[in-house]
Amino acid sequence: MGTPGIPEQQVGIPHRPESPLWNIDASILLVEDDAGDALLVEEMLADSELDPSLTWCKTLAEARAFLHTSTTPVCVLLDLHLPDVHGLDAVRQILESDSEAAIVVLTGLEDSGTGLRAVAGGAQDYLVKGRLGPEILSRAIRYALQRKEVERASAALRANRLIAQENARLERGLLPVPLLRDNRFHARARYEPGRVHGLLSGDFYDVVQTSDGTVHAVIGDVSGHGAAEAALGVCLRVAWRTAVLCGTSQTEQIALLEEILVAERSDAHVFATVTSLVFSPDQRHAQILRAGHPGLLLRQGGDVTWVEPEGGMALGLLPGMGRWPTVDIPLTPGAGVVLFTDGLFEGRDGPDSRLGEEGLLAMAQDNGHLPAHAFVDALVAGAAEGAAPYGGLADDVAVLHLGWGSEHDEH
Repeated sequence: MGTPGIPEQQVGIPHRPESPLWNIDASILLVEDDAGDALLVEEMLADSELDPSLTWCKTLAEARAFLHTSTTPVCVLLDLHLPDVHGLDAVRQILESDSEAAIVVLTGLEDSGTGLRAVAGGAQDYLVKGRLGPEILSRAIRYALQRKEVERASAALRANRLIAQENARLERGLLPVPLLRDNRFHARARYEPGRVHGLLSGDFYDVVQTSDGTVHAVIGDVSGHGAAEAALGVCLRVAWRTAVLCGTSQTEQIALLEEILVAERSDAHVFATVTSLVFSPDQRHAQILRAGHPGLLLRQGGDVTWVEPEGGMALGLLPGMGRWPTVDIPLTPGAGVVLFTDGLFEGRDGPDSRLGEEGLLAMAQDNGHLPAHAFVDALVAGAAEGAAPYGGLADDVAVLHLGWGSEHDEH
């Protein structure tokens, strides 16, 4: 039974005129088994500048139940001597129930050392019961909530810094500088992380020109999102570059990537789609190999066409069973080949529709007069703008524009 004037669970604080300076948008939870001390806190809050709602719990179990259902910020006034917990373990259990709660520990006159240890253990402040006053109590509550907000902001900032650092490391692996030996061949690339994660994921690409003048290029997409997929994408890209520099054939490169994928993937359901191109030094044709990857765009003059040569299955679906034919396509002088991952055309452009391959081709044809870098930017910007009203691009986007030609007339 509660002390007269203090209903258990909910204590009503007389309403004060709302003040933009002192009113707080938070609940106060008093965890105190002594009814006399609870009444004292109620009276001091009533005399303070605050206008909060106060909930009184006699045990830590009741307090944890309240925190599990609370939907607003909470400042916990916590006595450390409760029927079901004693000492600093109370602070730990409150934070386990709600890591966002601000905690002000209530201590006895001779127990200030415990209060300091509680602050070191995660509380925001401590108050000595025998020295409580309305102004001291209200200031402690406001400051505790503000300190907790600063802690949350600092934690978010640290997390953002870690993501930025991780992104930079992944970027070095996923987004390499093309290894080109002369200025006759040009590669333009763009990578945009999807909105879901904001972190570079499993899309990867690379371009290498060997000593005989042949240009090799690859673009791929590891299924899933996150650091594990990004790490696997880096592994596949580095393996591909190594294979190219070692002189392996196009088909052998893809078979090797599948072996590595199967060996390194964390889940048997992970697969990767890949397109590999080999541009001959005579600049007249390119050899294409597709492993489950989307088609490509071929730019010749101002014309843009969709090309989807015969291909094989994605890597890792049926390890060891894949057959990947190579297809030769002729190239006119100055032609450009545009590779991309499916994030470029799978974004929504309506409540129940996606841009799709036809929509991407139409956008590309509208921008066919642009030089390479502007063309790539236009594709990514167009896809992003179409998807913006519907949450933005959900998947990563990688675009690679390749071709022979001078800087002046490149497409």
